[in-house]
Amino acid sequence: MRNDQHLAIKLRKQNKSYNKISKELGVPKSTLVYWFRNKNWSQKIKKELTRKSLYIAKKRLRLINKERKEKWEKWREEHRQRARKEFPRLKKNPLFLAGLILYWGEGDSKIENSLVRLSNTDPMMIKIIFLFLKNVCRIPEEKIKATLILYPDLDENKCKDLWSKTSEIPKNRFYKTQFIYGRHPTRRLSYGICNIYVASRELKEKIFVWLKLYQQELIKTSAGVV
Repeated sequence: MRNDQHLAIKLRKQNKSYNKISKELGVPKSTLVYWFRNKNWSQKIKKELTRKSLYIAKKRLRLINKERKEKWEKWREEHRQRARKEFPRLKKNPLFLAGLILYWGEGDSKIENSLVRLSNTDPMMIKIIFLFLKNVCRIPEEKIKATLILYPDLDENKCKDLWSKTSEIPKNRFYKTQFIYGRHPTRRLSYGICNIYVASRELKEKIFVWLKLYQQELIKTSAGVV
């Protein structure tokens, strides 16, 4: 028996992995596999090392996820704090209040999807939200997008022309139109429904804070009013 095989057996019985033994003795891993392939005691060591490795990996993953969650929550709280500081100034702006009230009534309420989105059949409402996003929230125009929901008898190009002209959103930022096909594909809305949206978790966090602060002010100022 080779001398290094005796050493390999000794190290293996010390619960050393193939990688550690190979590195320490300079013996190829394939050779170690050959030496220990029929050794039951080595297979038990392998199972134990695998179990420990999986345990350590899971523990490390939990720590990584915890750190990521804490980092993400810190990031969100920073934007919530910024929204609280901005609110006293912004509430004096009529466009801010108009956009906020419209979003309160018609906006997407699921914060998890990170979409600031509003759907409506009124082109002027979409325009106000567009101006709110652009001039109050300082969202670059190219990030503000739209889609239409139409019935099949409506002309897509004419509808896009109307919505684009009224809302000031260029036609090239209107993405794939969704058509509603039902048992009665007759015209129900003259120009369909427009969805205006921007992907921004930062802004959505801020809007939710602004809404809460505005609601609190409304209740406070309305207290005692008959």
